[in-house]
Amino acid sequence: MKILVCGKGGCGKSVISTLIAKGLAARGRKVLVVDADESNYGIHRNLGVEQPRDFMEWLGGKEKVREKLLKFIQEDTRIVEDVRIDMLPEDFVERKNGIAVMAIGKIHEFGEGCACPMGAVAREFLESIKLEDGEDVVVDTDAGIEHFGRGVEAGCDVVVVVIEPSYESIRLAEKIASMARSIGKRVVRVANKVDEEAAELIEADAYVPYSQEIYRACLFGEEIPLVDGADRIVDKILEVAK
Repeated sequence: MKILVCGKGGCGKSVISTLIAKGLAARGRKVLVVDADESNYGIHRNLGVEQPRDFMEWLGGKEKVREKLLKFIQEDTRIVEDVRIDMLPEDFVERKNGIAVMAIGKIHEFGEGCACPMGAVAREFLESIKLEDGEDVVVDTDAGIEHFGRGVEAGCDVVVVVIEPSYESIRLAEKIASMARSIGKRVVRVANKVDEEAAELIEADAYVPYSQEIYRACLFGEEIPLVDGADRIVDKILEVAK
């Protein structure tokens, strides 16, 4: 199953991606977490591993990917060939407790260009990776909806929309859910960082209460523990995926 996690900036996509990955792994499933956010550097710490090398390097770097992207447009050739979790190059994957972590690519230097090639690689990778029974991919996306414009969602099975208690987040979540359903994707709505009052006001499939443990882990760059609400998210994902 391929799960794509998205939402407004700061809503907690990386935290929810971590909880989903850990929840799936706790049920004996093999999980690959794909960091598809070219700006955020947090999810590897949330999972207790080192920052993986950019997968873009394995493909020859940004310039090589731009060449492949142009050839893809002109000749309809592939950017990423079919691959399985166990075939991923070990130099570009960090592993812990049954979870593999990889990063598509990051913006490292001033003036190195836009992130469009990374979006293309994320889209191609999600479509190209082949899964066995009991294997899952969890994709932590960049903020907002630009990845919809890049077509990243085309290769996923379930879109998880993360909502924080704010008007902007709720409205954006509605748009994301609508766009996902318009292309035939199943949607799970997760309200994050909520108290009892917010939980009554936000319509969602699962609720993750504000957690001092998560707050401290994020503040100090430490591994995030499983918390209340994680099981419900995984239950709902497995339910809609049937």
